[in-house]
Amino acid sequence: MNAPLKPQEASALAALSAYCNEAWDQRIVPALTDYIEVPAKSPMFDADWAAHGYLDRVVSDAARWVESRKVAGLKLEVIRIEGRTPVIFFEIPATVSTSKDTVLLYGHLDKQPEFNGWRSDLGPWTPKYENGLLYGRGGADDGYAVYAAVTAIEALHAQGIGHPRCVGLIESCEESGSQDLPVYIDALRPRLGQVGLVVCLDSGAGNYDQLWLTTSLRGMVSGVLKVEVLSEGVHSGDSSGVVPSSFRVLRQVLDRLEDSKTGNLLPESFHCEIPASRLEQTRATAAILQDEVWKRFPWACGGDGGSVLPTTTDPVEALMNRTWRPTLSVTGVDGFPELKNAGNVLRPYTAFKLSLRLPPLVDGHQASVKLKTLLEDNAPYNAKVTFHPDGRAGALGATGWNAPDLAPWLESALNQASGNHFGAPLGYIGQGGTIPLMSMLQKGFPAAQMMVCGVLGPKSNAHGPNEFLHVPYGKRLTAAVAQVIAACP
Repeated sequence: MNAPLKPQEASALAALSAYCNEAWDQRIVPALTDYIEVPAKSPMFDADWAAHGYLDRVVSDAARWVESRKVAGLKLEVIRIEGRTPVIFFEIPATVSTSKDTVLLYGHLDKQPEFNGWRSDLGPWTPKYENGLLYGRGGADDGYAVYAAVTAIEALHAQGIGHPRCVGLIESCEESGSQDLPVYIDALRPRLGQVGLVVCLDSGAGNYDQLWLTTSLRGMVSGVLKVEVLSEGVHSGDSSGVVPSSFRVLRQVLDRLEDSKTGNLLPESFHCEIPASRLEQTRATAAILQDEVWKRFPWACGGDGGSVLPTTTDPVEALMNRTWRPTLSVTGVDGFPELKNAGNVLRPYTAFKLSLRLPPLVDGHQASVKLKTLLEDNAPYNAKVTFHPDGRAGALGATGWNAPDLAPWLESALNQASGNHFGAPLGYIGQGGTIPLMSMLQKGFPAAQMMVCGVLGPKSNAHGPNEFLHVPYGKRLTAAVAQVIAACP
């Protein structure tokens, strides 16, 4: 239980919440509405991003917004290294003389591609604010972060509440695996200072009823698996039964990686031992969320009229599957004509875009090397099988992250912030997504504490159709972040 608040503390917290609420209504939602309209796709999805200028536009818009707030002592710079996506770096001096550490606030402005299946009145680049939900690509993942971060500090200034030195690092390459970020971190390291707390606003929430702390993130290897059997398509009646189907060969290759009946990944090297503390936290989270762990997804109707069934209905197992176990998804395909143009032709090749999510403690680069060997060696029928992982040479695959133990001050601050602004205790949850920055920062600042959180709660559907930002949750999260920053020693 949190200790009772003194009258003056309760008044300050109420004012903090009121400030954040007003900021979202008057400034953040309008800014995000403009942001959503810009198709600022990450470089992996827009090879001509520099010529199109969309990433530069959202970075410049966010930078102007931050500077317009006239936060005392704030210095901001948009940094552009040749051939790299731009980043925003800002710093705000401490207002507490005894504070030695720096708080690093992180977010990103690049977006995933459009995807299909949007509701008829919605679209990725057509924002719509309805019943507290702001629809459109990128608002929740994670364009809101820079606006919420600056607002949290503004709220502290407005109430005369002290805080340590704060710096912001807002990138525009996260959805491409943060390939450019290490270069910027190396260049900015002298200016980052002694980082004592990292606040990452690019994660999710188990529900919208309490503050959720992300305890782990999976890593990822993505890339294109291609099987070639012919130099050109041929009549299927003439060739089938003689020429092996490229799709069948691809299926055999994938059988080396995945049990197609269960979805279990077969190579032991892609698994890791799950820490006992994470299993205990997962059980506690499962008790809170129960069947909503799997019911929250937009299931299609099944063959018997009911919905499609999940791989498991056990909440603990479902949570472990999406956070601490490797899984394979096929996210794209090439080599297939549209159905309306599909003639009786045996196709020359099949290509799949693979997304292999890795447990937090598995090295992403090593996994990419092992995956390439596994898929390419000893191809059936001597077919030409290639796997090209995404990423730059020497940095293929993203390593996941397991949070360090919470310092007593941070555990207390998080619990108090959740109680004060949500009226419920702090929740702990692992996330199945990947934020490459976290493992980078953990190595670079091993003593730093980590507050990884975000607005991606149930049905928010980042990367998919009808993505939305839950504005009421964003308001409370912003106030909670402000309270935690103020508690940083």
